[in-house]
Amino acid sequence: MPQTTGASYASAGVDIEAGDRAVELMKEWVKKTQRPEVLGGLGGFAGLFDASALKRYERPLLASATDGVGTKVDIARQMGVYDTIGHDLVAMVMDDIVVCGAEPLFMTDYICVGKVHPERVAAIVKGIAEGCVLAGCALVGGETAEHPGLLGPDDFDVAGAGTGVVEYDRLLGADRIRSGDAVIAMASSGLHSNGYSLVRHVVFDRAGMTLDQQVEELGRTLGEELLEPTKIYSLDCLALTRTTDVHAYSHITGGGLAANLARVIPDGLHATVDRSTWTPGAIFDLVGKAGQVERLELEKTLNMGVGMMAVVPAESVDAALTTLADRGVESWVAGEITERGAHTTGAELVGDYAK
Repeated sequence: MPQTTGASYASAGVDIEAGDRAVELMKEWVKKTQRPEVLGGLGGFAGLFDASALKRYERPLLASATDGVGTKVDIARQMGVYDTIGHDLVAMVMDDIVVCGAEPLFMTDYICVGKVHPERVAAIVKGIAEGCVLAGCALVGGETAEHPGLLGPDDFDVAGAGTGVVEYDRLLGADRIRSGDAVIAMASSGLHSNGYSLVRHVVFDRAGMTLDQQVEELGRTLGEELLEPTKIYSLDCLALTRTTDVHAYSHITGGGLAANLARVIPDGLHATVDRSTWTPGAIFDLVGKAGQVERLELEKTLNMGVGMMAVVPAESVDAALTTLADRGVESWVAGEITERGAHTTGAELVGDYAK
């Protein structure tokens, strides 16, 4: 029988009232991220940032980045924990921006759901807002989209875009790096938000593990380990640039340590990172053994315990390590920059990991 009543947005699966309630619930969290340059409040068509604040710069360069958190969202969905995934999103975006020496200014987010559960959406935004506070940026706006029929009622994804600013003559990167520089590693908080397609395949499909399974070597459940938020290094890196002569940063994300470090190494130079200077966390060993994953495959997929690297002059090492220690960031000298030989590439890992 044909339908006798008219179609509506609600009958198509989109609940506008639930969306409005989600906005109301998230307002208090967004407010916590406000910087003095932000104008207006949540609910406008565009977020406003007073660009006159950039007048203090001689030649301001705007840095922008966009990212998501990959299939880590599925771990959050399965565990029913939604207030940490936002930390991952901010880290993925703002730690890319700080690599060039830029100060994070503001961020916007995009949350796509199969069905709007207001409290769930608000929890996601809470995590994003808390991450913005840790990165020193404002959350100036975003979008929540309901996609019934394309996503299941409990499915969701998140993405974000951010903007930062750096003075032209303080721009960090490959052109500053010199032979003899030291490579300083900053410890990751775990897997961060990369390689989860491999990790999920290994622990669920290959090893038959469950999220509520207590794992002795991890000291907690598998789910708690996999949902550990990505460390946000933005303010730590900015502090380091104020106290030492940093030449470059490398954010260790998809592609692994060597490939990401190579992105900031100039032609003619070579970065050597010594594995014996640290011991990767237990989760990396678990993934490797459970999936019989070769070391090189692990290293080109996961961060192996290093989330950010800084390249500094040798004479700045002590000051850099002191600054990071004072900020509670575990760090160590992991390698050095040398002239590139005939058979070397931009960056490589050597030796064996410390036991």
